[in-house]
Amino acid sequence: MSPYVDLAGVRSWYDERGDGDPLVLLHGGVVDSGFYERNSEALAEHFHVYSPDRRGHGRTPDVEGPMTFEAGVDDTVALLEQLVGGPAHLVGHSNGAFIALLTALRRPDLVRRLVMVSGGFHRDGLVQQEPAENPDAPLPDFANLHAEVSPDGEGHFPVLVQKTLELESKEPALSERALREVKARTLLMFGDDDLVTFEHIVATYAGIPDAELAIVPGTSHFLLQEKPDLCNRIIADFLLGEPLPTLNPIRRAQAPEQRKA
Repeated sequence: MSPYVDLAGVRSWYDERGDGDPLVLLHGGVVDSGFYERNSEALAEHFHVYSPDRRGHGRTPDVEGPMTFEAGVDDTVALLEQLVGGPAHLVGHSNGAFIALLTALRRPDLVRRLVMVSGGFHRDGLVQQEPAENPDAPLPDFANLHAEVSPDGEGHFPVLVQKTLELESKEPALSERALREVKARTLLMFGDDDLVTFEHIVATYAGIPDAELAIVPGTSHFLLQEKPDLCNRIIADFLLGEPLPTLNPIRRAQAPEQRKA
């Protein structure tokens, strides 16, 4: 089977592994599907995992013009319809989480459950302070990783970075009211030292009906790499299990039909 599929006119690369219910992993900006290397194999023990390289990232070529989240949703919908053949669980990280959210809003029929990792609904939810560099845990060399596989050539990485910066200077820009329309059962995951402010985390949690929240201690925006085993267990538990009848419900004290009123 070819690892490429035509998505909205773009010859797009994807990784596929495992059996079970379909699960699509959507990576964030300036990285590719390899971002999930510490997660996809563990999740493939339970799910049929698809990990596409978004247009302009990894092995998928870039296209003329600006990068848009709407194009990311178009590609995700096409992947679900053409490759998966129906609804799937979506797990997205960073701006990939926003694409997953938009997909759930546009096509609720194609999203079983939604996991948003380190992603919000508005650009104002990002911390203003620049993250520090940690010599004991250096970031990967994203430029070299891109150059090793990109069909656009090793000199294209600055273009990808610029397009990403331009996109994130304008979006996400969703209203908190729009979050009420999310139909999929949703898990929000963040590091306790994430790029998303706690105020925005709370707003996202309050906005999505019956959302569940996991704060992974001692981690940053890269929690999926920093504590992969814990993150994988949290994600698998959410996707495989059903809501627990909690002993002291407050947020979920009302019956579902009353909460929707």
